[in-house]
Amino acid sequence: MALFDAAVDLNPHQIEAALFAIQSPLSKGVLLADEVGLGKTIEAGIVLCQMWAERRRRLLILCPASLRQQWALELREKFNLPAVVVDAKTAQMARKADLDPLHQGAVTIMSYQYANTVREAIRGVEWDLVVIDEAHRLRNAYRPSNKVGQGISWATGHCRKLLLTATPLQNSLLELYGLSTLIDEQLFGDLPSFREQFTGANANLEALRQRLTSFCKRTLRNQVTEYVRYTERRTITRPFQPTDDEHALYEAITSFLQRPVSFAIPQRQRHLTELILRKLLASSPLAIADTLFTMKARLIALRDTPAGAASASDAEFVMQIVMEDDLDEELLDDILDEDESDPVGPAELELDQQIIQEEIQLLDYLGTWARSIGTDTKARALAMALHIGFEQMATTGANQKALIFTESRRTQEYLRTHLEAEGYRGRIVLFNGTNGDSEAVCIYQDWLARHSGSSRVSGSRSIDMRTALVEYFRDEAAIMIATEAASEGVNLQFCSLVINYDLPWNPQRVEQRIGRCHRYGQRHEVVVINFLNERNQADRRVLELLTEKFSLFNGIFGASDDILGTIESGVDFERRILAIYQQCRTPAEIEAAFQKLRAELDEQIKTRMDDTRQLLLEHFDDDVHQRLKLRLEDTRHQLDKFSARFWALTRTLLADRARFEEAFLYFDLFRPPLPEVLAGRYFLLSKSRPTDEGPADILEEGEIFRYRLSHPLGEYVLDTAKSLVTPFAQVVFDVRHHPTRLVLVEALRGMSGYLTLTRLCLESYEHEEYLLFSAFDETGQSLDQETCEKMLVCAAHIADGLPEVPASAANRLRAEAERHVQATISHSLERNSRYFHEAREKLERWAEDLILAAEKALRDTKEQIKQQQRQARLVPTLDEQKAIQQKISQLEQQQRRQRQGVFEAEDEILQKRNDLIEALEKRLTHRTTTEHLFTIRWAVV
Repeated sequence: MALFDAAVDLNPHQIEAALFAIQSPLSKGVLLADEVGLGKTIEAGIVLCQMWAERRRRLLILCPASLRQQWALELREKFNLPAVVVDAKTAQMARKADLDPLHQGAVTIMSYQYANTVREAIRGVEWDLVVIDEAHRLRNAYRPSNKVGQGISWATGHCRKLLLTATPLQNSLLELYGLSTLIDEQLFGDLPSFREQFTGANANLEALRQRLTSFCKRTLRNQVTEYVRYTERRTITRPFQPTDDEHALYEAITSFLQRPVSFAIPQRQRHLTELILRKLLASSPLAIADTLFTMKARLIALRDTPAGAASASDAEFVMQIVMEDDLDEELLDDILDEDESDPVGPAELELDQQIIQEEIQLLDYLGTWARSIGTDTKARALAMALHIGFEQMATTGANQKALIFTESRRTQEYLRTHLEAEGYRGRIVLFNGTNGDSEAVCIYQDWLARHSGSSRVSGSRSIDMRTALVEYFRDEAAIMIATEAASEGVNLQFCSLVINYDLPWNPQRVEQRIGRCHRYGQRHEVVVINFLNERNQADRRVLELLTEKFSLFNGIFGASDDILGTIESGVDFERRILAIYQQCRTPAEIEAAFQKLRAELDEQIKTRMDDTRQLLLEHFDDDVHQRLKLRLEDTRHQLDKFSARFWALTRTLLADRARFEEAFLYFDLFRPPLPEVLAGRYFLLSKSRPTDEGPADILEEGEIFRYRLSHPLGEYVLDTAKSLVTPFAQVVFDVRHHPTRLVLVEALRGMSGYLTLTRLCLESYEHEEYLLFSAFDETGQSLDQETCEKMLVCAAHIADGLPEVPASAANRLRAEAERHVQATISHSLERNSRYFHEAREKLERWAEDLILAAEKALRDTKEQIKQQQRQARLVPTLDEQKAIQQKISQLEQQQRRQRQGVFEAEDEILQKRNDLIEALEKRLTHRTTTEHLFTIRWAVV
């Protein structure tokens, strides 16, 4: 049902991943770790859709704030699932309307931060499924210092979870441990036991791999090229030569940044501030000018009110710069987190009024100089780059649209003004963190008016604004100028030109930018244009590093997730680049510094972590393509049958309410059966044809809808059909005119018999339903389930003059139905027993892990005692002997406590294990109900 309702292309790896996620009713969750671009959102959507179809509708999605609306749109458009984004504002609005924010009859979506804020409320809900997107951001959730991760882990600890990430393992095996604790704290023992077994020189990676296969599934892009079409990405480097005045300004600001003592730069956030200023300096004169004046204002306040030197204001000042220019907030979060771990920070400088006054004058001079530059060489080169890019698109038939990235909102405004003067007026849209300019507001208001009352309006201004701007770019504008706010959470497959006006130093950021356009669904080769300052040796080497080391700009797949994962963190990598800019003055020094970094990266990329990642997460089965092919063919076959039955049922139930067009599988509904169902044209959602295929004539009145099971009309058809009375009747099936051969039914031509259908419901680890046929022919030969199912897809009519069912036939049908019920129950019990044994084995391993940790601590103490005893034999003096003996005595006491602790730990762990197993055994008990649906006398002609 989930696959039938999904308006997505069927890819076999996604079906397989979704089945993996729901395979065991006792699993507390899984980790789906497909490489970037393979559709983890689709995989999660299929699972959510299946949950919804099964009436398990307490569904929660946790994701970065920037991805909330994307999730809502994907669920509504691709799966017809209602979704609501919950944050502080929308929660307050819900409460005013007497609604529970967490129970609004829709899939609930919220950010990590807000989820942590309302963790008590989340914990109070028995969620059927919690999806955690970009789960690698919570890989340190096991650490007490990770407040957000700890809050989410605690709030969702009792729920089944589905984690999504392309980078489950980047630098340390402990990241896998951290992700496992989010799913189920009993997948492994505690941290010491994990370290003992799976890290270090004696790591048992094969055992770890076996553990992972039970809850982690990863598909690689090179495994699905047969099914997923990827386009190429190609790069153009656009060099420019700054004027002497522009270059002199660059050198002057560089000298200012390299001053050993500066009151203009906050000491606690010195690295961050220098990083920001370097980025703005490379962006545009206007961007750096305004920030220099902001720094000047801070110095004036510092001069006039020395109390302003309090270090607590440093972070606020840096936050002000970041927010004013819409810089990368993730960078800020990471560095401020690092600073919080060292609350003392660098020593504060003693105020020197003379230096402060000199810096005020210097900042004023530099800011005024930067503003006087006007339109710089780089901006003039942009117009030519657009001309080149659009020309190339014209030859390939691609949309003439360009996505321009800058790291500064001031540069964004500056470029719009410049490009409007170059002939692009009315064809530009801006996208940033606030989206508050007048043009954006007008676009948003128009969008609201067009979609008023529809499900596309989420009610959140920021979310709907992003959607409106993306749609305006798709339908109206030729150019989107975006800050880093657009590098995540927006899908722009309709655009195939990406321009890095400012090139980030972080390769992960570059890949995210390109990935907005170069992703699944892109139909054209993606052109990436990078700007290069030819007078800046460091800029040149950064571009070479990104191009050669990380393969960001060429090929089908772009940067390898594994290679990007070797970078310790984006912040760390950017700080390394900053150090080169700050410390190196001559081209030779810059070259030497970059060569050193390159050598370190070579070593890093070739580390054992690559081999470890491949061993643990990548399964290169020889038959993977064949397995996926069979999965796809089987699914399509099942969906074709499902589709045909749903269409036939609809045609029967709505015969007097709609006009049906068989050739194109649509019907025009002119008399809706329910108030919430609208008149209009309904296309059967089909995997084999686009939903809008059909005659050009459209209804003069009414709308066009996708018809699926979860649509209110589809639910009406199903519910009505199931409620109809089905008295005993004689049904004659005609196999002669069936469009395909049904050999099993053809063998019954000229014969007749009796058939009954029973509905069996089982309650065990989960709710199960079965439709069981029991039938026999006039010779007394029983018919199997498959023959009965195929018989009932044939055209048929009801014959007149039906006698009652003979008692002997009725008794035979009851006996066979009971036999089928018992056989099905036995089969279900066998399958659930297998799930039980898998869960029991997991608990056994968990108990062994914890006992192992306690024994390891005891062994370590024994080894320390031996070392001290060896040392005691070597020391020459009595005082040293006495000191060592005291230490040995302390260790022996510790050893006795640990030995006793091992026994106590074993008892406690085994008791907890037994309690958990007992709880599983109680759930294994079957509860069954049966319902007789109908009995017929059948005949085949």
